[in-house]
Amino acid sequence: MQGLQPSRPSHALGPLQLAWLGDAVWELHQRLHHCREPGRSDVMHRAVVAAVRAEAQATLLQSLEPVLHPQERDLVRRARNRAGQGPRRGDAQSYGQATGFEALLGWLFLHDPARLVELLDHLKENVP
Repeated sequence: MQGLQPSRPSHALGPLQLAWLGDAVWELHQRLHHCREPGRSDVMHRAVVAAVRAEAQATLLQSLEPVLHPQERDLVRRARNRAGQGPRRGDAQSYGQATGFEALLGWLFLHDPARLVELLDHLKENVP
């Protein structure tokens, strides 16, 4: 189980790799949140899918922006700029913001887990 422990990579990861990792971090966070309450797996699955959608992540990033440190904002900006167009039916702006949100979570998971917890707690307290 040692592979589940966050560790600093031997080389720097780019914004898209961090976003890929952050996507997994956010989905796992949502799964843990929803599995604490009794419920059917299909209902829990739909709740998680709704929370990991680009539009939902873009909204969460907006609520985090006032409390982000300058270097965190810079990472979000770099990831947002590398995001591309996103899915055909999706909104490119939301997709870019979601990529920035995910990159931030990925970086914090690897480099500053305490800050990751702080921001996740902020979301829990400030987003309905």
